[in-house]
Amino acid sequence: MPNASATDPGDPDSIAPLPGWITSGHGETPEDVPFLSGAALAHLHLVARAPNLPQALWRDRLALNAAETCAGFAGRREGQAALRDAAHLTRPGDHPGPAGVIFRQWSLMVARPIAGQHLGKALEGIEPERIAFCLDAAGTPVARAAMAIQAVLADAPRAETPALILADAVLSQALGWRHLLPLLALGLKHRDLRLRGDDLHLACHRALVRAAGLAVPLAAELTRRAAGLRAVAPKLRAKGAGRAVELFLSRDALASSALDFMSDRAARRLCDRLVEIGAIRELTGRETFRLYGV
Repeated sequence: MPNASATDPGDPDSIAPLPGWITSGHGETPEDVPFLSGAALAHLHLVARAPNLPQALWRDRLALNAAETCAGFAGRREGQAALRDAAHLTRPGDHPGPAGVIFRQWSLMVARPIAGQHLGKALEGIEPERIAFCLDAAGTPVARAAMAIQAVLADAPRAETPALILADAVLSQALGWRHLLPLLALGLKHRDLRLRGDDLHLACHRALVRAAGLAVPLAAELTRRAAGLRAVAPKLRAKGAGRAVELFLSRDALASSALDFMSDRAARRLCDRLVEIGAIRELTGRETFRLYGV
């Protein structure tokens, strides 16, 4: 019997996997693709409402994936490790580099509710009237998102990152989500961004199926790992530990210095202790300039 929800009925704290028939690709025709993307989005809608999913962390981790993709579209070779370093180890006032700027754009946009004023601050070069038009356009969610990509790239052909941020904002808003969830940026290929009209619309449907195949397993993993962190939180004795746990549950990565409500020594000891008991991970493999995340 198929699941009626995106949580496993045998374990209310877990996220059910995306049904294999959605992502199998067997017998796919242009008529099938919108149905499959609709099924993927329906599943994602339920996942996004799962009570134990650390939603802010999920969005921020997807933002990292989206930034890596967009950096590649811009001809940059920085992977996730370099993007994290640019975001978290750059001193205030210093430029994080082109790829670091891309990650900051995505991370900023997933952290704030969708609004034209927020998008306007992040999407340099995109006219506020264009942003407002795309957010208010009529049509189905996927059609509106495809239209946003086409509109932005018609004005600025190399503005792939702003086009994808705006498209995912349009899609998320049309689906009734308060925050942007990076999806099209995960599933579209660079060549897809040169398509127009019905071809771009169909490519967006295919991209959403691919994106759901990444986003749903990530939600399941983060839900499981967040449960482990929450379980140890009451046992932590360090002053400010509860606040630190909440930060880890909302951010892709943190340096110990980000726990600025604790002394440097206490913050490092807490991070190392959480790594030791398996509640978080050290993400760099370095002995210095370390970053930590769920």
